[in-house]
Amino acid sequence: MEVFIMSLFGKEKVETKAPACCCGGAAPASEATEVKASSECCGKAVDGICCVKVLGAGCKSCHEQYENAKLAVKNMGLDLEVEYITDMEKVMVYGVMSMPAIVVNERVVSMGRVLKAADVEKLLNKPRF
Repeated sequence: MEVFIMSLFGKEKVETKAPACCCGGAAPASEATEVKASSECCGKAVDGICCVKVLGAGCKSCHEQYENAKLAVKNMGLDLEVEYITDMEKVMVYGVMSMPAIVVNERVVSMGRVLKAADVEKLLNKPRF
């Protein structure tokens, strides 16, 4: 993915950035009703789950959601690492307005509340991923 940035003196700089998804972002298109980042997940996954992310501001509630998500992934026996994103520029890509939020396969599945590990497991078990 290339991003064009204008400098103060009118020159263009081309920056190459890696896709948001751990799988490289080569995913098929999905329903328009789903909230997702500009680069989608490829579907190369463990039990249909490619990547799990917690979006937050670094506060106590967001950190608690991150820990609960890690626990849920561990309890399910998935060999995935949960990513904790606190960079507001990256959070804004997902269109999330209230945090914490959980993103699975580049789709926002929960936002604005702290879910217990059991509730995160239920989200991860839903067949829509």
